[in-house]
Amino acid sequence: MKLLLINSTVNIGSTGRIVEQIARHCLRRGHEVHIAYGRRAQASEAQLVRVGSRWGQALHLVATRLFDTHGFHSKKATKQLASYIEAYAPDVIHLHNLHGYYLHVGVLFEFLERSRIPVVWTLHDCWAFTGHCCYYVRADCRKWENECGACPLSHLYPASLVKDNSRDNYFVKRELFNRLDRLMLVTVSRWLKRQVERSFLSSHSVMTIYNGIDLSAFHPQGKAVAKRRLGLEGKHVVLGVANHWSEGKGAHVLQAVASLLAGRVEVVLVGHGLERVSRVGGMLRVVERTDDVQQLADYFRAADVFVSPSIAETFGMVVAEALACGTPCVVRNGTALGDLVDSSVGAVVEGDDPERYALAIKDVLGRNPHEMAKSCRRRAESLFSLDARMDEYLGLYESLLKENGETGEHRGKVGYLGPAVGKPLR
Repeated sequence: MKLLLINSTVNIGSTGRIVEQIARHCLRRGHEVHIAYGRRAQASEAQLVRVGSRWGQALHLVATRLFDTHGFHSKKATKQLASYIEAYAPDVIHLHNLHGYYLHVGVLFEFLERSRIPVVWTLHDCWAFTGHCCYYVRADCRKWENECGACPLSHLYPASLVKDNSRDNYFVKRELFNRLDRLMLVTVSRWLKRQVERSFLSSHSVMTIYNGIDLSAFHPQGKAVAKRRLGLEGKHVVLGVANHWSEGKGAHVLQAVASLLAGRVEVVLVGHGLERVSRVGGMLRVVERTDDVQQLADYFRAADVFVSPSIAETFGMVVAEALACGTPCVVRNGTALGDLVDSSVGAVVEGDDPERYALAIKDVLGRNPHEMAKSCRRRAESLFSLDARMDEYLGLYESLLKENGETGEHRGKVGYLGPAVGKPLR
């Protein structure tokens, strides 16, 4: 089987790492894999193909800022990608994040419609079915169920500073993304699947495949040892982790929790963007983001409770990693976090009232820690095994090929512009 993956990044950020995981899994089972990407890439085991150039992406960004037309620029780069795809003749194309200032989705979907190649599209956020935003829940907005317009989140990624084009974007996307009759949608949580089923994408088949994590890297180990390594001995540790603590991640909630539970717990926050967070009398510790997986796993192991008050999550990778390390979780209800956590492994809290989080934390701390750790690990093994989730993707590809009875012979090769590894198409 020949597989083409398309994403804004490779082996960088959550979606970039997921794409690389899929590629490695398929390569090790004897399949051929190419990855087309737009913005950034680190070393990959797959053949890499860069779409466009930094200059082209800069122009796309400027046009987005002015006209709110994200995803409708980079036409030349996308046409070159289409020529590359025709030459490569993949059996399956697997789309991931198409936003990221590198693709013209109109050109891409018109090509996919003509090519008749089976397409899988994993949705990591909500951009595909809104007129502008990736996480509409930040404004509690439901306009996307009928039509967008007067977007309350136009100032957020992909930010527009001048024009609100969300209504037109909505209708153009609706028409484009419903053209394909060989499109299988995959969501990374049941919550996101429910949103898709209420959107203009509801006519497509949709299934959920959770993101997988490396259970050999994130696993339970002596909590006391981890606390000693991190200088947290003799304390109940409440942990929060984010790549970047943006406004919606809930650092202010954990800051208030540190004050409410002062003398009982130490709150540790890991990640960038915490320069303005008060230490609340020494009961809150801020740690710059670590790229050391072992150290990050130690923080999860050292924690007695992991807390995520984030208001906009379509999966919740850090929650999955905490559970894999045997750490119970307290999370905010309303998005995908409620899918990952139940009463056997923690608690789900409504809203962002710090007192509710403090009560939930105290409740979890009062339970049997050994039984909780076992339950957390069992849940992680059941839901987030990397090999099992990757096998689901591979099984999906194979079922699409079997259903269509095709292995690429239906596609001709024209206009190959073959780039070297990681270099832009020209």
